This record gives sequence, structure tokens and C-alpha cells, in this order.
Amino acid sequence: MPPTNPFVVNQLRHLIYYNLDNNLFRNALFLAGRLHAYEPRSSEAAYLVALCYLGLGQLKAAFDYSRSPGARGTHLGCSYIFAQACLGLERYAEGIAALERSRGLWSGRNHWNKHSETTRRPLPDAAAVYCLLGKLWHAHHNVEKAVEYYVEALKLNPFMWDAFLGLCDTGANIRTPNIFKMTPEMLAILSASSHDEPRSLGTLEESPPPSNVGPLQSQQNNGNSAPMAYDPFSAPTNGISGDEKVGFGSSSLASNLFRKMNGEAPVHVGMAPSVGGGGGISFEGLETPPNNSSAVDAAYMAAAPPMEPPHAPLRRTRTLQGLGYDLGADIPPRLRKTTKSRTRLAGDADDSDHQVTTRSSSTASAAGERKRTVTGQANLSSHLADPTAAPQRRSVRLFNQIRPTSTKATTASNAGIGLRESRDLRRAKATGAKGRSATASSLGRAVSGNRKPIEGIDLDGKEARIASSSSSARHASIEAAKEQEALQWLLDVFSKLGAAYFALTRYQCQEALQIFCTLPQAQRETPWVLAQMGRAYYEQANYVEAEKYFKRIKLISPSRMEDMEVYSTILWHLKNDVELAFLSHELLDMDRLSPQAWCALGNSFSLQREHDQALKCFKRATQLDPKFAYAFTLQGHEHVANEEYDKALTSYRQGISADSRHYNAWYGLGKVYEKMGKYEVAEKHFRTAAEINPTNAVLICCIGVVLEKMKNPKAALIQYSRACDLAPRSALSRFKKARVLMTLQENHMALAELRLLKDLAPDEANVHFLLGRLYKMLHQKANAIKHFTTALNLDPKAAQYIKDAMESLEDEEDEEEEDEDDMS
Repeated sequence: MPPTNPFVVNQLRHLIYYNLDNNLFRNALFLAGRLHAYEPRSSEAAYLVALCYLGLGQLKAAFDYSRSPGARGTHLGCSYIFAQACLGLERYAEGIAALERSRGLWSGRNHWNKHSETTRRPLPDAAAVYCLLGKLWHAHHNVEKAVEYYVEALKLNPFMWDAFLGLCDTGANIRTPNIFKMTPEMLAILSASSHDEPRSLGTLEESPPPSNVGPLQSQQNNGNSAPMAYDPFSAPTNGISGDEKVGFGSSSLASNLFRKMNGEAPVHVGMAPSVGGGGGISFEGLETPPNNSSAVDAAYMAAAPPMEPPHAPLRRTRTLQGLGYDLGADIPPRLRKTTKSRTRLAGDADDSDHQVTTRSSSTASAAGERKRTVTGQANLSSHLADPTAAPQRRSVRLFNQIRPTSTKATTASNAGIGLRESRDLRRAKATGAKGRSATASSLGRAVSGNRKPIEGIDLDGKEARIASSSSSARHASIEAAKEQEALQWLLDVFSKLGAAYFALTRYQCQEALQIFCTLPQAQRETPWVLAQMGRAYYEQANYVEAEKYFKRIKLISPSRMEDMEVYSTILWHLKNDVELAFLSHELLDMDRLSPQAWCALGNSFSLQREHDQALKCFKRATQLDPKFAYAFTLQGHEHVANEEYDKALTSYRQGISADSRHYNAWYGLGKVYEKMGKYEVAEKHFRTAAEINPTNAVLICCIGVVLEKMKNPKAALIQYSRACDLAPRSALSRFKKARVLMTLQENHMALAELRLLKDLAPDEANVHFLLGRLYKMLHQKANAIKHFTTALNLDPKAAQYIKDAMESLEDEEDEEEEDEDDMS
């Protein structure tokens, strides 16, 4: 086979990614076929073909093309596509094995904050793979493994919302505030991306020295949050993990810092990437390796004491031959003479050669006794102390008349004078050729014949460079602070959404509603949030309020299909057949292959008591989505309505197989066994449903009914009391509680419950009938007749039962009169 041309391969790859980015999957598939034909043994070509098939929804074709390199784990892209196809084809074990074999290719990758409109990373990182592994294990009914991988995905990327939803669906007990927070990995990536250029000394001085602990740990130690230990999540204790790991060796820190200060590139120590491990940074697979300058600087500053502005350089002690005084140090390396200063010195040298020679010979002995300051001026105190010393030079006297003796403030002000100001000052005090040599720029130099004065130091340029460096550092720090503030805002929003959704999965509906109400209005008025709030009211059996939220969803997003099966059930409970029929036809017009549309149509037929037609619709919904547990449950309800209990059991079990936490299916199984007279089995299924949804008063009440039928009224009373506590306005629970109290001869307690019940349901005939029986037991004939008559008026169909109770009341009265006559 002839060798392939790499330029042809690259051009085809560019074309394929161009079409993929523009959602032209069929065109991309055609080009990927050309690439695969050109390189039939290339794993990259097989990956691109499988990716196109997956985008088109053809799972079997994606499975076949990615199988060879994906199952062996030799290509990360193929393994990832192969595992996704296995998830859709229910071949979970094969997908898990493929991802585990390719662990060395994705372990340690972290692509968070590296995707933009100009850069793309087609291969997944560790968080995406962990999330897919969690889905595979969850579908494989291994909840422990699923929770483990969902947790790992959220540790690396707290914005992995799919992993959080999967974690909530497993029923794990989690603390949402400990999930949606800034992680050390995120902070490391932010610092690496926001500080690409080495910072100058001025930047190091202005930036605050961070502590040795991670930023998240320092915030927790100083703030209001609790420590990071939590269950089942725990923050990484080793700081940075993934492919963003930075080595923090103390010896390399100082060397890298000084290399950067000298304009050299820092040395990075590369180490093999490993999840959660320390070590160097790995740039494999990155388009632009991140700069670690900020991390190195921060670590160095944390270890070093705070830096101060540098002092003037100390002079080295050197003795010239023939002279008896010390000279200062050489000019610092960065303070070089400029071209202008050298030109000026050359011009001045013609006029001052004689003066320089005279000065070098006449002041040699006196200079040895007169000490000079760091700036080069004579120490006048030593001259005054010695009157026999040589008189002061005229240039120095003129200078002292203009400026005071050199101090720290004088030195600072002199350093701030520019070249133009120094030339003007030199002209003002110049009286001859000798005065021109005593310029402001030469005051800091020793005056001698063999040492040229240095003029025109570019102080303005230095200050401009420092100011520019400081400005860029401040700008970078402001941008980093803004980006971190934006991320914190996003994490706060995600934390509220996650806490509310987790409370809803635990059926703590009131708490979920309160958290949803704390969201910003723009976030609260979104279809997803409104749907969750509607579900919360639906679970509380507040169908009127739930309908309001779903109506708002239809106004905001008329084409939304998700959660419409819940809306149809709400309309079924409200007996709103017209609105329900309109909703079902509207959903079918939008998407006839949507299981939600067929569920809505089935509910519409069920409300019209056409159970066979409803069954056909629900079966169609389960064919479209075999994992749609709610459709199986509705199908079971219709079988119960037709008294087809065996078929109902099958439907409910299929719903539980699709979702083991679908409490409606467990409730349906309990109702079927209750109708079949198998009370022990019914109690077991009711209790399982109540464990999933412990706040549902109906489930607790069903347990009490079964216990009452099993001749255990005391245990039933406990369940009825729990139901009344959960739902104080539940008429059914209070009615059953009053009835079991009458069975236990607790007549006064039963009377108190029935009086409350009469206020809750004043038009309920059963309540008045039960009150009549209770007053009969309490021998209050007038009240008993009153409530029997009210019950008769409210329910004429039950007239025979009510009349029998009234006649029995008269018969008891006659028996009591006969007993009194016999006694007399």
C-alpha cells in the first residue's frame, strides 16, 4: 500500500471538523468516508466516521466503526464513542470495559475553561469520561459504582450538571453546597490562563502574597463555610490534579523566578499525569501550553518575606594608586549610559580637559580626608570639624545655595528630575567651563581625572516601564478578579438549582419551592425551573397551582416537550377534558415520536373512560422510549381500571425496571395486591414506596388501610396519625383516623377529629353519616338524627343505609324503655 500524504489527511480533517462545527453531519460523514478509505488503518479516521454516525443518531453504525480501536482502548475518541453507543444499545459492560482500558489516555485531562469559539478540543477529558462511566454503571444497576464515578466527575468539574442529575436519581445522600464551589483545579486553570506573561518586579511588589494553603481552604478558614470534609464528596487534599498540575519544588521556585526576572524562560519539570497526584505540568494535547508564572510567583512570595523597594547599591571599597580615598561601586547593570549622555559628554570634554586635570592634582590629598555620601556629595560635617581642610569647591557652594544638603528626600527628588530639567538647572548655575562639570547628573559620581561623569540616565524610561508593568499587572489582576467573581456567581446559581432539585428528588416539595424562589427572576422564569416548581405542587396534590406554572411554560416555550406528561396528568385530576384534548393534539403535531405526546393522548382517552384506547397510547409511548417509567405506570392504572390485574402487575414491574425509584409503580403494585387480598405483600410494596417518598400522606394512609384490614387497628392508628401530621388538611387521612378511633372506643378523640373534618369537608355525606353513628354511640339522639338527615340530603343514593341507621336508633330507644319498665 503506498504511503499516505499527510497534507491530504490534514485537509480532509479540517473539512470534516468544519462540517461538524456547522452541524452538517451528512456532509461530514461523506468526507469522513473519504478519509477512512484513504487511511483504512487509521484510528483517527474510524473515530471521525463513528462521531458522524453518532451525531446522526445511528448508534449501531457508530458502534461498528469505533469497535476495533475503541474496545481495545488504543484511541480515546473511539473508546468514548464506542461507550456512548453501548449506552444506547444497552451493552453496558462492553462500554465500561472500553473506557477502563483507555484510562491512561484520559486520566489527568481537564479541559474546563479551555473551550471557546476559536479553540476546540474534540477528545473528552476525565470529567466527561467519569460522567459517562457513571451513566453506564447506573444503567447496569450498580448504584455504588455509579455514585463513585458521578462524584469524580463533579470533583473535576462542578458544572457537570448531567452527573449531578444522575447522582440525585441514584438516591444518594449529598450536600449540594459542597459540590458547587470553587475547586483548586479551577483556580489553577484560571491562574494559568490569566497570567501568561512573566511579571516584573513591580508586579511582584503589588500582588498580595497568598498563603501556602489553597485558596479554597483559606476562604473556608477565614469565611463562614464549613470544612471541606463531607459525605460522599471530599475536596482533593493534594491541591491541583489533572493535566493542570504544577510542581511546587522549593529549589525550582527561586531559580524559575530569577530566570523570569532576567528575561529568561522558566524551566518546567514535566511529570507523568495522574489523577489527583502532584508533580509537574503536562502540556500534551494542549494547543497553547499555559504559563505557570503566576503559580510560581505566588508560591515564591508565600515562602519569602514581603519585598521592599531596593536601596541604593553599596559601594565597593577600592583604593586607587596615588589617591587616599574610597570610590563607590560601579553603575548597576541596568542603569547604562544612553546615546544622548555619551554625545553630551563628548561635547563637554573639549571645554573641560584643563579643569579635570587641575582637579585631579589639587584635590587628591583633601579628598582622602573628606568623606562623601552615597550620592557622591561631600560630607560637610567632616569639613566643618576640620578648619584646616581645603576650602569647598565653588560648584559645590553654588549647588548648596540652590539645594540643601543631600538627604533621602533630596536623593528621591533628584532621581525624579528628567533630562530637560537637569539641563535647564545646569545652564542657570553655570558661570564658566568649570561650572558645567558640576551638573545634577554628575553629583552622584566621584569627581576625579580618571573617572568620567555619567550624565543623562534614562530615569523617565525606567519609570515608564515600571508604570506600564504595574498598569498591566493591575489590569490582569482586575480581569482575574472579575472572572472569578463571575464564576462564583455561576456557582451560586448552580448551588441553588442543585439544592432545590435535590430536595425535589427527596420529595421535600415545600423546601424546594422556597429555594427556587430565591433564584434571580431571570433564572426563575425559565421553562426548566417553572417545570420543577409545577412538579413540586403536583407532588403536593395542589393541582390548581401546578396548572398555573405549566400554563406559563406554554407561553414562554410553546414547543417544549419535557414534563408535558405531568401537565396532562394534572389536567386529568382537574377533569379538564377540553384542555387535555387540546394539549395532546398539540404535542402530536409537534412531535409524533415523542413519548410525552402519546402519554397526554392516553390521559385524554382515560378521562373519557375509553381505557382500551388509552392502553394503546401508553404502549406506543413505551415503544418509543423503553426507559420511560411513567408510561408503564399509566399503562398499569388502565389495566387496573379494566380489572386486568395480572397485566397490571407486569406493567408496574416494567416501570420499576426502568426506574427503581419510581414510587408510583411501587404504589400500583401495592394497590393490585390489596385488591387481590394479599395484604402482607401489599404492605411491603406500600412501605417501599413510602421510603422513596416519605412525605406523601396518601402512601402512609394506604399502609394504615392495609394494617386495618389485617386486624391491627393500633398500628393503623399510628400510620393515620403520621398522615395527618404530614397533610393536616387531608380529609381522607382524618376520616380514617376518626373511624379507627371509634373502633378502639376512643369516642371523644374521634369526635374531635370529626368536628375538624366537618369544617374541611362540610358537603361530604360520609362525614355526617359517621358523626351520626358517633353521636348514637354517645347516646346523643338529637345530634345523631341531625347528622343522619344531613347525610341523607347530601347523598340520596345512600338513603337505604342512612334510614337503617336511623331506625336502629329508634329500636335502641324502645329497648331502653322496655328495660326500664322491667326494672320498675
